[in-house]
Amino acid sequence: QVQFVESGGGLVQPGGSLRLSCTVSGFDFSRYVMGWYRQAPGKQREFVACGPGGGLTDYRDSVKGRFTISVDDAKNTVYLQMNSLKPEDTAVYFCTAGEYRPSYYPIHWGQGTQVTVSS
Repeated sequence: QVQFVESGGGLVQPGGSLRLSCTVSGFDFSRYVMGWYRQAPGKQREFVACGPGGGLTDYRDSVKGRFTISVDDAKNTVYLQMNSLKPEDTAVYFCTAGEYRPSYYPIHWGQGTQVTVSS
């Protein structure tokens, strides 16, 4: 049974930082490329970051230089370090396990964690 346990979301002021964590079980973590998506109120779900796959990471343009994705294979956990947060980063963030086809394609989804950036 595929399970995702996401944590680290919350309320933060603009310019602040958060680190999201996602620990997975029920599948071979090493076979997938991990990623993050987000969905803001009234908007479509959008890609945020993925990797490392083949040592490479990818980010949407609006978060480049501010967000960093990383994985701990020993803990089956993927992280998203988010710095210099902006109000437009407010969304529900979803952890994903996917693959390149050749672009990133999410196969399994977490339940989401809320991130709110507001003063």
